[in-house]
Amino acid sequence: MTVFTTRLTGSEQLAEGTRAFYLERPAGFDYQPGQAVDLLLVETTEGQTLQNVSHTFSLVSAPHEPQLTLATRMRDSQYKRTLGSMPEGTPLWLDGPFGTALVPDSTQRPLVLIAGGIGITPFISILRDAAYRQSQRPVRLLYSNRRPEDCAFLAELQALECTIPTFRMLATMTNMASTAAHWTGATGYLNEAVITGFCQDIQQPLYYLSGPPALVEAMYDILEGAGIDEDDIFSESFTGY
Repeated sequence: MTVFTTRLTGSEQLAEGTRAFYLERPAGFDYQPGQAVDLLLVETTEGQTLQNVSHTFSLVSAPHEPQLTLATRMRDSQYKRTLGSMPEGTPLWLDGPFGTALVPDSTQRPLVLIAGGIGITPFISILRDAAYRQSQRPVRLLYSNRRPEDCAFLAELQALECTIPTFRMLATMTNMASTAAHWTGATGYLNEAVITGFCQDIQQPLYYLSGPPALVEAMYDILEGAGIDEDDIFSESFTGY
């Protein structure tokens, strides 16, 4: 892979504890929706320990966009503290892009995207790309969060439902007892009945799973239990985000 030099152009809060970071797009940096990069805070040398200066992020931006967007939960780690304190114009380094697990195949089979928390990031790229290309491929998104204030990109996803005729979303909150936020949508955990009921109008879909390891494993088991062929299930776990 190639290391590209970039600069931080800005950041903003997306949800409680979640922040987006905007980067200059280096010349020659091409990628597919669903791919990821390593963001390095310093220029590194061979053999250097990268734990506190490098982190893997899915690309939120779509390939047609002039800038790159990453998003992350801002947990209390040395890396996140350093990234969050950097001023605009700070030089950074990108290693990648890489990863094909969440890059949709080239067929027109319907897609079922299942995301938990910050696992939504690669799916934002996929959906922005679909809107830009005016794709007619049916897509269903099931998006699970604890509370409405934790739900990043919700307004954009609701707008994309109006933009992409073949896209539908089910957002569900699993811990409404811990919030006073107003929410009239679905509540509770995703299960076989919820998934199959929401996707009953599409035939022979491919399933893409993204989020914390526990959610990805649970969804995989549910889909296998429902008789979905393992070759039709693609997944990526977000560990240590």
